[in-house]
Amino acid sequence: MIETSVFFPPPIQQIYNEDGVEVYVLRLDLMHSWVNGNKWFKLKYNLLEAKERDFSTILTFGGAFSNHIFATAAAGKLFGFNTIGVIRGEETLPLNPTLDFARKQGMQLVYLDRTTYRQRNTRELQESLKQRYGQVFIIPEGGCNLNGIRGCTEIAQSLRQFDTICLACGTGTTLAGMILSLHPQQRVIGFPVLKGGEFLYKDINSLLQDYFASDLPASVDSPAAWDLVCDYHFGGYAQVNEELRLFCQSFLDKYNIPLDYVYTGKMFYGVMDLIKKGFFQNSDRCSQILLIHTGGLQGNLGLQK
Repeated sequence: MIETSVFFPPPIQQIYNEDGVEVYVLRLDLMHSWVNGNKWFKLKYNLLEAKERDFSTILTFGGAFSNHIFATAAAGKLFGFNTIGVIRGEETLPLNPTLDFARKQGMQLVYLDRTTYRQRNTRELQESLKQRYGQVFIIPEGGCNLNGIRGCTEIAQSLRQFDTICLACGTGTTLAGMILSLHPQQRVIGFPVLKGGEFLYKDINSLLQDYFASDLPASVDSPAAWDLVCDYHFGGYAQVNEELRLFCQSFLDKYNIPLDYVYTGKMFYGVMDLIKKGFFQNSDRCSQILLIHTGGLQGNLGLQK
């Protein structure tokens, strides 16, 4: 069994109420010190399946600053799994805070050059890893699979009162889970943190099709309306400038909510900018917007100047 009582129910905090727009934040970052945010939801059913199939070792993939690697290492120690992290690129010493934490949680770190790493989802590479490390349960990078989507459908089950849900996007897994769990009259807006994030339209549609084709449960018969806003990536994945840093600091000072630079900071910046531009105003009634704080605050340690 996976003991979920170690997680706190995430509170909802109101931060804005002006010009016909109310903004709230779902604080997934407060669920657990290390295994928090959307990372827990993407890991949950993967870990349950691994436990049910008697796997003792989890193998997964990520970059050197990966929130997923960080959370998987912590979850492995918490729930009694051995963990192996396959890291993109060459080893750099001393280890950055993310990888140092993962190693201290007991995760074995393995490095692949970038060309080989791009083959991480192929049968050939995965079979090679199994031959090398034995019977391992493989979780894709970022928890991007049907189990990950299933877990993310649970984030929004009690959020039916909001008109619009906003969240940052990397692989689109969390967004797909939200789309599958909200009412059709609600809408979900994803803010890709990668430059050229329009490719996620195709990826998310593929995830939705795969989920509907599976026998996994869905809480709605038809997906909620959704869209992407691709203008707030600040130059690309993990790219940070002074404007974003100042915004995150100002937001912390004003609302006592810390934001990470890679994901939530960019999404929160985008939402507040769009409010100024009248993007969310509804002429008939007040618009209620919920921002999903997906955690990942540990990533800031590697990006501090």
